[in-house]
Amino acid sequence: MPRGELRIYLGAAPGVGKTYAMLEEARRRAARGTDVVVGLVETHGRPHTAAMIGDLPVLPRRTLRHRGTEFTELDLDAVLARRPELVVVDELAHTNVPGSRHGKRWQDVQELLDAGISVLSTVNIQHLESINDVVARITGTTQRETVPDAVVRAAGQVELVDMTPEALRRRMAHGNIYRPDRVDAALGNYFRVGNLTALRELALLWLADKVDDQLDRYREQQGISATWEARERVVVALTGGPEGETLIRRAARIAARSKGADLLAVHVARNDGLTGVDPAQLARQRVLVESLGGSYHQVLGGDVPAALLDFARGVNATQLVLGASRRGRFAQLFARGVGVTTTARSGAIDVHLVTHPQAGRGRRGAGMPAALSRRRRLLGFALAGLGLPLLTLLLSVLPDLTLTNDILIFLAAVVGVALVGGLWPALVAALGGSLLLNWFFTPPYRTLTIAEADNLLALGVFVAVAVAVSGVVDVAARRTREAARAAADAQTLATVAGSVLRGERPLPALLDRLRETFALRAVSVLELDPDARGRPGRTHEEAAWRRVASVGVDPAGSPGAGETIVPVDERLTVVLSGRRLEAADRRIVEAFAAQAAVALRQERLAEEAATARPLAEADRLRTALLAAVSHDLRTPLASAKAAVSSLRSPDVEFDPEDRAELLATADESLDRLGRLVANLLDMSRLQAGALGVTRTAVGLEDAVPLALDELGPAAADVRTDIPADLPAVDADPGLLERVLVNVVANALRHSPPGRPPTITASTHAGQVELRVVDTGPGIPEDRWEHVFLPFQRLGDRDNRTGVGLGLALSRGLAEAMGGSITPETTPGGGLTMVLRLPAADERPDR
Repeated sequence: MPRGELRIYLGAAPGVGKTYAMLEEARRRAARGTDVVVGLVETHGRPHTAAMIGDLPVLPRRTLRHRGTEFTELDLDAVLARRPELVVVDELAHTNVPGSRHGKRWQDVQELLDAGISVLSTVNIQHLESINDVVARITGTTQRETVPDAVVRAAGQVELVDMTPEALRRRMAHGNIYRPDRVDAALGNYFRVGNLTALRELALLWLADKVDDQLDRYREQQGISATWEARERVVVALTGGPEGETLIRRAARIAARSKGADLLAVHVARNDGLTGVDPAQLARQRVLVESLGGSYHQVLGGDVPAALLDFARGVNATQLVLGASRRGRFAQLFARGVGVTTTARSGAIDVHLVTHPQAGRGRRGAGMPAALSRRRRLLGFALAGLGLPLLTLLLSVLPDLTLTNDILIFLAAVVGVALVGGLWPALVAALGGSLLLNWFFTPPYRTLTIAEADNLLALGVFVAVAVAVSGVVDVAARRTREAARAAADAQTLATVAGSVLRGERPLPALLDRLRETFALRAVSVLELDPDARGRPGRTHEEAAWRRVASVGVDPAGSPGAGETIVPVDERLTVVLSGRRLEAADRRIVEAFAAQAAVALRQERLAEEAATARPLAEADRLRTALLAAVSHDLRTPLASAKAAVSSLRSPDVEFDPEDRAELLATADESLDRLGRLVANLLDMSRLQAGALGVTRTAVGLEDAVPLALDELGPAAADVRTDIPADLPAVDADPGLLERVLVNVVANALRHSPPGRPPTITASTHAGQVELRVVDTGPGIPEDRWEHVFLPFQRLGDRDNRTGVGLGLALSRGLAEAMGGSITPETTPGGGLTMVLRLPAADERPDR
């Protein structure tokens, strides 16, 4: 059975017209004869959207009951039984009511697609999982309903429904998106011009990435390797040489000239794994690329120009940045070089050859290390100096050996010397062996004259073969040593990387692993005082350096106090104490030092983020406060103002009953305003740690009635069950009353009609527990902590039920008195708030 096709309408914000456009497409399909049904459409009370459904067949929704409240969801089984060609399912990111077959609506859609039914759906950019946190930082609102990006990317078609921020705000002001009582709060909070502009850009960029993926798939399917300049991509080639930073910055400037251009850095490593590049240089250059917003890549290849162009064409690059050759002019006479060869083969890709200070100076890297140790080379010279005379003496006493046999035996001796001592001892042995063969075994004897041409040819071949074999043995030994060194370095890097990944703090783990690997006493990272930069005399003083990280015993406090100094940049230096490292070890240590700088930067960024988090939280609270109180302060003020203005109006004569009602309305509104302002002040004191608490013995049988009286007629039906022998609690009487008022008011708000909340009390383990029990819809256990956050309300749907400070303030006040508030599930449905306070006779100072 062929899989159904998913078409998604993507929007930057609610109200841009996604559902309307989806229904337009459904009606077009139906007019062409497609069997279309409406599985679920959320009109949100918008008449134009509801009218667009028209005569499309609508399947009844499935009704589910959860915590005493009825909800409706998509009837998945009804759609599968109906088996239309196309079904309309709105709001792809929606979370289904518990009891549904799937937890998310997008999972329902996946089942429909698997059944061969095509689906039209909608989603807002803020609901995509990958950018949910970005949207939260921009708007200050966290969207808890998300859909995986892979689901949306897998859609056959994604259509952007776009609208300018100004047009969307006009729609909002005209009441075409939200009800009039929510317009002001929405325009001042989520629907600000800056928020909408940022969301619109996110939607455009996300869709551009999806289109780019589709283009890559098409090029791959069609076997297209030619560059399509749909988007600028600048690739910079890195050799690991000192010119890398110049090339990277040049490439970044080229990419910056085009809006949205990509910067990619690539290093082509030899496919034999034996590279001569400096790993520390590459590590630093990788950090620079990533800090400029680019990405780093490494590929293997024996032919560097071919591998470089294959990578560039694979990523659809439009420009390639190379450095001018570092080889000298003499070397360029024999080979064209990577830059010239790449330019000749580049085709449609623009190639930039960037000059730099190292151009034309030759490769001035570290000298080629000796293939064998000094001890083995000396042993090889000893074998050549002593072994050849002994071999000559032995051959001179052996009868019946021809010159050919003598040459073969000497050749075996030269190979033996090459195996032991390498190239130079073998060359000495070859030269000495040729002279000995000529003097003692080639007629005429005891002279360097060669009588026969055949003997001259034999000696010439002997010397050539001896030199060639010596060279091959030396190269093999050199390669073996390089491979062993590369394997050891790779193993060390892998071990260090593993320890860093497993550690909670990367920098100490990195330094400790470095100390253990090279058997050091201590390793320290030093940072130069900014005042000491540019003043060479001060850089040698210990006071000019600050130890930012260290491991081991007695770490160095200045570069001069250590045995090995590895500069990272102009301000950071890694100092090793305990022993001086060999030159070969220094290369790998430099790579570790570069990674230590990265780890230090990450730690400092984490510290800055931790420092900024309280400030961001405070800013979020202030923003939420301004958005929330814009409605809640205005409503009681407006009610009181209207009542007082009516009473003072000379145009209307009120009878005593109407006058009393107006006065009661004004009084109730002012009481509500007073409670709101008191909550705000107390919350600000809690946030600032300036709340004064005076604890004394308080009887709950007195505190509870006072709280119910403050709530007025709404609390008249609240049932209480407080034992007469209940001990007093150790609390502040005023704060306790505030806690009780807020908790009971919350229970009243969510209790169904005819079933008022109940207040019970008991004592346990030196604490008094007061339970406020309601039988309302309750709260899922995974959201219990959310109700204690400031400016949060169950559902987060409107501003009509208060600013959401009550429970947050109650918990803070309870904890200030040494108590706690925790939620529990009411048996049979509902929520129970448990207030625990210490009994008065259990105070520590009594």
